[in-house]
Amino acid sequence: MTVGWPVFFAATLCAFLLLNAFFALLYMAGQASVANAPGDFAHYFYFSIETLTTVGYGDMHPQSDYGHIVASVELFLGVLYSAVVTGLFFYRFSRPTARVLFADTAVIAMHDGVRSLMVRAANQRLNFITNATANFWWSRTEVTAEGRIFRRFYQLRLRSPQSPNFVMSWTMIHPIDATSPLYGLTAEQFEEIEATLVVAIEGHDETSVQTVRTRKLYLARDIRESENYVDILENGEDGRPRLNYLKFHQTEPENSVAHDD
Repeated sequence: MTVGWPVFFAATLCAFLLLNAFFALLYMAGQASVANAPGDFAHYFYFSIETLTTVGYGDMHPQSDYGHIVASVELFLGVLYSAVVTGLFFYRFSRPTARVLFADTAVIAMHDGVRSLMVRAANQRLNFITNATANFWWSRTEVTAEGRIFRRFYQLRLRSPQSPNFVMSWTMIHPIDATSPLYGLTAEQFEEIEATLVVAIEGHDETSVQTVRTRKLYLARDIRESENYVDILENGEDGRPRLNYLKFHQTEPENSVAHDD
């Protein structure tokens, strides 16, 4: 349900062909189970397709009890197959998806006098996602008091965990103060403890009138120390401010502050 359309169509086609090939072999296993069938695999395969899709051209038809039983089973499975495929198509078209673009890297830099972990995101649809809520989850490998290696998860506090109208860009900020699980850690230590950061965003899509969710995983190598995002807020030719998404993933040494939207 979450794969791309090319993979979905390929999987559906493969299932259809395999199902018909299976029943074609069953028809061949019977003695003259299908009337007017020359007896080769190809004709039984075509007859199986006609039966599964309930077309029934009439040139070939079951003529023995065995043939009727196999055809009945295939008709039953054909109805179920059509129902499942139809349901999958409907779900894929109706399922709300959030087209949120995350920056390729997270950055750590000073923000308002506090060393902070920042992640930039943008709403590619440019529609209103109201009451958008962001969550940071920090994961690291630790050694327990018993000397066992254990994987722990920490929810990181954000300065502004909600955006009333997530329309364009949003820079989410976690202050690395004395209460933060990242306090005192360096970029080299991130690699040693196999740190990962999961960023999750949830909100209400006003276009589809449904809740949408999306997430992004950052490994330790994706977190850049002492760097800031390049400012993407510019003035257009008409004098109105605009966002330059060509610079969306770019970072620079810690000497500027990204604009929040």
